[in-house]
Amino acid sequence: MRELSLHILDIVQNSIGAGAKTVRIAVNADTARDTLTITIADDGKGMSKEFAANVTDPFTTTRTTRKVGMGLALFKAAAEDTGGSLKIESEQGKGTTVTAAFGLTSIDRVPLGDLAGTLLTLVRGAPDVDYVLTCGSGSELAAADTRKIKKELDGVPIDTPEILIWLEEYIKELLETHGLLGL
Repeated sequence: MRELSLHILDIVQNSIGAGAKTVRIAVNADTARDTLTITIADDGKGMSKEFAANVTDPFTTTRTTRKVGMGLALFKAAAEDTGGSLKIESEQGKGTTVTAAFGLTSIDRVPLGDLAGTLLTLVRGAPDVDYVLTCGSGSELAAADTRKIKKELDGVPIDTPEILIWLEEYIKELLETHGLLGL
């Protein structure tokens, strides 16, 4: 994949397919440690220890339409290409957390890409799921939480076009403020 945001989209779609009601996405660029860390955590059905141990194997998949699942295998390869790593923690009935660490300044790191557009795609496709995007650089963090936004909307659907336009600008502003826009 040409952008890390597309990996995020793929993994969050897996979370939604696993019945997640809340998905947390954290993106942190730590220049002091030269790392870009992306964490996707959900409260879906989780995986058995055996399945989680093999889930980065492209021939391990829950899909019934095909026998290959490349998403996590490609995400892991993208992280490892930069000297980073991928870690998966999962517990059945509680959810899954995927954490990828990338070399921030590695020439082999693909761009973060359009994270705002990715989140909008997710909100449009599954507006009943709650998304919490935490982004920052080092210890300075900010969050966009659709639960809080939905509460403020007081019954107006979050996938209303005007709300989506506002949400995209809000996320772009967060990313720019914390030095993540254009990474």
